[in-house]
Amino acid sequence: MKLLLDVHTVLWFTQADARLSANAHSAIVEPANTVLLSAVVPWEIAIKRALGKLDAGDDYLQVLTEAGATELPVTIAHAQAVERLPRHHGDPFDRLLVAQAQVEDATILTGDPRIHQYAVATLW
Repeated sequence: MKLLLDVHTVLWFTQADARLSANAHSAIVEPANTVLLSAVVPWEIAIKRALGKLDAGDDYLQVLTEAGATELPVTIAHAQAVERLPRHHGDPFDRLLVAQAQVEDATILTGDPRIHQYAVATLW
């Protein structure tokens, strides 16, 4: 299975936070799965850190890389797919993650109920 991680999933996995569901954790560490780390994630984390809205460790990218995550850049196809999405979610980062999941045929690991409203596979 191809998995795309939402920001809270990344943070909770790398911080061993109990809010991460057991299913999500198992999916991330399952060697048969391909775990994608979108460029959207560090972008959103960087913005929220700069605004003082988020306290995230500096090692989250290293933790995910060591867990086998693969970088997923943002492409023009991803950006264009955002335009076709209904307005279930106002967060531009989450909308871009949904578009990436659709284009890449990936399952989003998220507990965000607004993302579940989209025509995209989710797991939590």
